[in-house]
Amino acid sequence: MIEIPIINNSNLVEHNFVSYKIGNRRKTRVVNVGGVLVGGGNPISVQTMTKTKTSDIEGTLKQIYEAADLGCDIVRVTINDKEASESIFEIVKKSPIPIVADIHFNHIFALKSIEANVAKVRINPGNIGNEDRIKEVLFAAKQKHIPIRIGVNSGSLEEDILEKFGYPTAEALYESALRHIKICDEFNFKDVIVSVKSTDVRLMIEAYRLIAQKTDVPLHLGVTEAGTTKIGTIKSSVGIGTLLAEGIGDTIRVSLTDEPKKEVEVGKEILRSLGLASRNIELIACPTCGRLEVDLFKIMSELENKLEGIKKPIKIAVLGCVVNGPGEASEADIGIAAGKGVAILYRKGEVVKKVKEEEIVSTILEEVKKF
Repeated sequence: MIEIPIINNSNLVEHNFVSYKIGNRRKTRVVNVGGVLVGGGNPISVQTMTKTKTSDIEGTLKQIYEAADLGCDIVRVTINDKEASESIFEIVKKSPIPIVADIHFNHIFALKSIEANVAKVRINPGNIGNEDRIKEVLFAAKQKHIPIRIGVNSGSLEEDILEKFGYPTAEALYESALRHIKICDEFNFKDVIVSVKSTDVRLMIEAYRLIAQKTDVPLHLGVTEAGTTKIGTIKSSVGIGTLLAEGIGDTIRVSLTDEPKKEVEVGKEILRSLGLASRNIELIACPTCGRLEVDLFKIMSELENKLEGIKKPIKIAVLGCVVNGPGEASEADIGIAAGKGVAILYRKGEVVKKVKEEEIVSTILEEVKKF
């Protein structure tokens, strides 16, 4: 149990349970997930989950490699049948990043995954049967130093907890998580990470705030079943971003109805927006208005395509008018302030030269090469 002091300061985020200075991380125990250290002030890791049938080893590995190339730290795969429990052995051997086995109820699949040397098992101990089964799974995981993520979800709370609270509440999610944590504690199993997810962003935020105050367990943040890319990105950014800004959260997963690589892209951008991860190329553009005097939509589309995959920490600003353009362009590493078919190129705040509108993209690409 940790105590988090409430500090009187104007630069605090206030809520019902506790206050954190922005930027200060909540202190937790450290859990090792296949070499990725989660909690204890370590960098916040980004996770995703494969969308293939796990028995499709080739397709699953393809998604894992795509996610890893984008900077994903940990990837989860479902182990929901016999074929999946057999395929996980080869997937673990060939994966470039740690694999988490996602298991519900079936302790045999948990044991098979542990045998396959997965980096973590996602399972709720209280849902896998009698005490002997729980002991068997926790003992096997402890022997191999494999941690467990307790994944509480507002859509699958225990019947007695739902009956007690009437419907999913932050307190209900917390009570469910605490129940599973206590089971692990009874077997002296401490390598635990917890999530308390919901499709309701406000509920998810309050549940994580509550468990953050009451435990020292590392927290896996996420808005479950967030939805399509557009809506899911917004919900995840608000929910995950709010908590990270308050110092809560040690690893994140953005849930989207999209490819795993898209989840990774959004997750990385959430961290970058809060200064919690270094950027590669950061493209900034004005929102456009009636003052726009160049085809900024075409310019930015071309730049996005041609700069994709370049791993340099460069801030590029392209502004399409002469009102805010010069000031904002001069604040970037590479800046363009354009108007009436021409533009001024800035490098680290200094004017470099004037270029034509049709030369803007090639000029920026050349500057990136030299950066």
